[in-house]
Amino acid sequence: MAIAAAFVVFPFCLALAAVTDLLTMTIPNRVSAVLLGAFVLLAPLAGFGIVQIGFHIAAAVLVFAVCFALFAANVMGGGDAKLLTASAVWFGLNASLVTFLIYVALFGGLLTLFILLLRRQENTILASGIQFPQLLLTAKKIPYGVAIALGGFASYPSSPLMQAAFAQLS
Repeated sequence: MAIAAAFVVFPFCLALAAVTDLLTMTIPNRVSAVLLGAFVLLAPLAGFGIVQIGFHIAAAVLVFAVCFALFAANVMGGGDAKLLTASAVWFGLNASLVTFLIYVALFGGLLTLFILLLRRQENTILASGIQFPQLLLTAKKIPYGVAIALGGFASYPSSPLMQAAFAQLS
């Protein structure tokens, strides 16, 4: 059961966050809460010791500190900061966290460029009658939850929890 949850919970929560952020420019707090709670429940079942769990929590604290500074500078939204923090706990203080953050940055840059290009074509899009999430064109924000989700999907197989789940399958 724990193995199945490790395969499902993280991707499902990221997908839900991405869709809600894309459509409403908000990420529900319960998504981040489920990510944190599921990790706390699954880590011991995957064989993580207290020290290893501590390093995962330290990764989340470190990411939260950086995200809080970005939020305070009005560079990052609160939902994005919470989702990135809750996602970081699944990676821990190791190379997989760096991989995750690099993917998030790359996808975030591409997403930002794409949305800025869309916003330059706002009149054409509206005149064409194409059904498009209106908030993408009118809001001044970028739905960064999409980039966080894509980065998570790309790097999750290298995370310690997934590695432990793969090992238990063998």
